[in-house]
Amino acid sequence: MERVEIFATKLHKLFRNFATKSIVMCETCSCHHHHHTCGEQGGHGHSGLLFPLLSAALLIVGLVLDHFLLIPSGLRLIYYGVSFLPVGLPILKEAWHEILEKEIFNEFLLMIIATVGAFYIGEYPEAVGVMLFYAIGEWFQERAADKARNSIKSLVDLRPDMVTLVREDEISRITPQEVEVGAVIEVVSGERISLDGTLINDVATFDTAALTGESEPRTINKGEEVLAGMIPNGTTVRLNVLRPVQESALERILKLVNEANSRKAPAERFIRRFAKIYTPIVILLAFFVALLPPLLLNNAAFEDYLYRACIFLVISCPCALVVSIPLSYYAGIGASSKRGILFKGGNYLDAITKIKAVIFDKTGTLTIGKFEVDKVTIEDEAVLAIVGGMEAKSTHPIARAITNYLQERLTFTPMAAIEESAGLGLRADVDGHIYKVGNARFVDVPVGEVSEDFTQVFVAVDDVYLGYIALADKPKEDAKSGIQALRRLGIKTIGILSGDKESIVVRLGKALQADVCAGALLPEGKADYMTRFKKTTDSQTVFVGDGINDAPVLALSDLGIAMGGSGSDAAIETADVVIRSDKPSKVAEAIQLGRQTRRLAILNIMLALGAKLIVLILGAFGYVTLWLAVFADTGVALLCIANVVWAQYRMCRPIHQDKK
Repeated sequence: MERVEIFATKLHKLFRNFATKSIVMCETCSCHHHHHTCGEQGGHGHSGLLFPLLSAALLIVGLVLDHFLLIPSGLRLIYYGVSFLPVGLPILKEAWHEILEKEIFNEFLLMIIATVGAFYIGEYPEAVGVMLFYAIGEWFQERAADKARNSIKSLVDLRPDMVTLVREDEISRITPQEVEVGAVIEVVSGERISLDGTLINDVATFDTAALTGESEPRTINKGEEVLAGMIPNGTTVRLNVLRPVQESALERILKLVNEANSRKAPAERFIRRFAKIYTPIVILLAFFVALLPPLLLNNAAFEDYLYRACIFLVISCPCALVVSIPLSYYAGIGASSKRGILFKGGNYLDAITKIKAVIFDKTGTLTIGKFEVDKVTIEDEAVLAIVGGMEAKSTHPIARAITNYLQERLTFTPMAAIEESAGLGLRADVDGHIYKVGNARFVDVPVGEVSEDFTQVFVAVDDVYLGYIALADKPKEDAKSGIQALRRLGIKTIGILSGDKESIVVRLGKALQADVCAGALLPEGKADYMTRFKKTTDSQTVFVGDGINDAPVLALSDLGIAMGGSGSDAAIETADVVIRSDKPSKVAEAIQLGRQTRRLAILNIMLALGAKLIVLILGAFGYVTLWLAVFADTGVALLCIANVVWAQYRMCRPIHQDKK
């Protein structure tokens, strides 16, 4: 017994040294696996270690006294019982809460049975050690969970407390909640913008890293949208507020990230179900280990096999498993958020790993979406003023291009209301005359007016054709490299869908080396195409879009990705993944992050199960002490945490698209 205590003391010192070094590693990790909130048991930083440290001090004093003095057994029981209380009572309380919630079979029960068994056979220091190091392991895990939640929240919870309101050249400081839509706010260089708005300055550059994960500044011109979370570089800017603070881009991101943590991946749900079955089986096996050998073997002492059963219970604790899987998905969601990719749940991180086909919307997704007016065949300025007023009511990229072009040349006719037909055009009643602005399916166009070379917006009044506005668009710089990256990741089919002309879509598809292309599609047509495509190819399919007319097909696809930099609210709400920049190459990056997260989860499962299986087998044959079982259980959990921390660090670094 004396040798066991000396060995335990040495191991205790070794563990404390390792634990001190491990705190740093756990600082950015993430997980939470009990029903209590952070802080109930170790969530308040170092204060959470007060009771474990008190128990540790009492345990060390007890081991020293045991080594030098012969203390009566009853007195030893009382002393170690008192040493047990600081760490044992909180865990007994947790176990009672679980019982009230009808969750009887859990890791708390394993620890309690093992502790009672150790006290029963007189191994008092080890009984205290079981709870002590379990509590220390819990502190590490919950400390890591706190840091992870704060880390993820810090990516988007960047809202300034006050904003500068400009009213008739009078400047005042008010809260963002007090600012009304249409008000003018002023933001100095280096100050974070708290509300979405349109730029009043002629031009300005902004740091968009908090939203997009991109380090390069973005140049925004007069009248273009500036989002909450951006920071002006080198100049003071003024903005016309577009929407209330609660509807800002920053608030939407925060909402998405908060919701993401409630959506569990299949692996997480499996581990939960597994633990419920696993724990009662382990308890039953422990009873067999304790009772069968003494009953069946002549020389088998009950105390020896009860000790082995306690070891079996401790090492069987499923903490490392229950901790490591949510940890992995927290890490994946956090790293993705830092890179400007928001997964709405761990289940979508899993789903994206199974994707075999990627279908893109064309306008604003693969192309710049900033059309430039190339030709106007209508000369009547009064008609153009009405067209400008109608287009100003739409958020479509073509409408924005026409608005920007016309507002530099004339004053728009104010529009009370317009009727927008998705994928077709706009309709308005002006002084009793019906104006139609849209494509050839919406406006009755004479033969010979339709061109296959560029995008056209036709205009008619009371069904009398007046002329058209021709526009041109071009692919984004990284569109081709993004598609090539998808090829390297093993994506079998890449397609393009659009409401634009078939000839324009096919021409773009050839330039980008897409496999399938389809044009002249209404929103319903895109949805029908996606349904047929999934049936004929039997492939898990992603759809990537940004417009309000993409919402139906985003919902129909196996996984929907919204390009959130300029995406509509409908697309962002419907999608499963939101890319905060407008780079198509981010789709390949999202797939890689999903695959890395899944590999991490599988590695942690194998690590936890493998280590436990080895120690279980050794413990069953008497080659493992209870101390070593405690260290092994806590050590495996810490090893999984360290693995996640390292993986999260790697995932936050720039991804090389040539790696699978």
